[in-house]
Amino acid sequence: MTGIQFITDEKGRKTAAVIDLKKHKDLWEDIQDVLVSRSRGHEKSIPIGKVKADLIRHGKLRG
Repeated sequence: MTGIQFITDEKGRKTAAVIDLKKHKDLWEDIQDVLVSRSRGHEKSIPIGKVKADLIRHGKLRG
Protein backbone atom coordinates (compact mmCIF):
# COMPACT_ATOMS: atom_id res chain seq x y z
CA MET A 1 0.00 0.00 0.00
CA THR A 2 1.52 3.30 -1.02
CA GLY A 3 1.69 6.11 1.49
CA ILE A 4 2.08 3.79 4.48
CA GLN A 5 5.42 2.60 5.83
CA PHE A 6 5.76 0.03 8.59
CA ILE A 7 8.42 -0.03 11.27
CA THR A 8 9.43 -3.51 12.33
CA ASP A 9 11.29 -4.96 15.27
CA GLU A 10 14.34 -7.23 15.03
CA LYS A 11 12.07 -10.23 14.32
CA GLY A 12 10.30 -8.49 11.45
CA ARG A 13 7.06 -7.88 13.38
CA LYS A 14 5.27 -4.64 12.54
CA THR A 15 5.38 -2.38 15.59
CA ALA A 16 4.39 1.01 14.15
CA ALA A 17 3.25 2.72 10.98
CA VAL A 18 4.01 6.02 9.29
CA ILE A 19 0.97 7.27 7.35
CA ASP A 20 1.06 9.94 4.63
CA LEU A 21 -1.76 12.13 5.98
CA LYS A 22 -2.23 13.97 2.69
CA LYS A 23 -2.83 10.69 0.89
CA HIS A 24 -4.76 8.89 3.64
CA LYS A 25 -6.64 11.68 5.42
CA ASP A 26 -9.89 9.66 5.56
CA LEU A 27 -8.11 6.65 7.05
CA TRP A 28 -6.51 8.83 9.73
CA GLU A 29 -9.88 10.40 10.60
CA ASP A 30 -11.36 6.90 11.00
CA ILE A 31 -8.49 5.90 13.30
CA GLN A 32 -9.03 9.02 15.41
CA ASP A 33 -12.76 8.29 15.66
CA VAL A 34 -12.06 4.77 16.93
CA LEU A 35 -9.56 6.03 19.49
CA VAL A 36 -11.98 8.68 20.81
CA SER A 37 -14.80 6.13 20.99
CA ARG A 38 -12.65 3.66 22.93
CA SER A 39 -11.44 6.36 25.32
CA ARG A 40 -15.06 7.21 26.17
CA GLY A 41 -16.19 3.62 26.68
CA HIS A 42 -16.29 4.00 30.47
CA GLU A 43 -18.55 7.07 30.37
CA LYS A 44 -22.12 6.75 31.56
CA SER A 45 -24.67 6.83 28.73
CA ILE A 46 -27.55 9.34 28.56
CA PRO A 47 -31.00 8.26 27.36
CA ILE A 48 -31.91 9.77 23.97
CA GLY A 49 -35.13 11.22 25.41
CA LYS A 50 -33.15 13.30 27.90
CA VAL A 51 -30.75 14.49 25.19
CA LYS A 52 -33.68 15.59 22.99
CA ALA A 53 -35.41 17.33 25.90
CA ASP A 54 -32.23 19.22 26.78
CA LEU A 55 -31.72 20.30 23.16
CA ILE A 56 -35.31 21.52 22.91
CA ARG A 57 -35.04 23.40 26.20
CA HIS A 58 -31.87 25.15 25.02
CA GLY A 59 -33.36 26.07 21.65
CA LYS A 60 -31.07 23.77 19.68
CA LEU A 61 -33.91 21.50 18.47
CA ARG A 62 -37.54 22.07 17.69
CA GLY A 63 -40.05 20.03 19.66
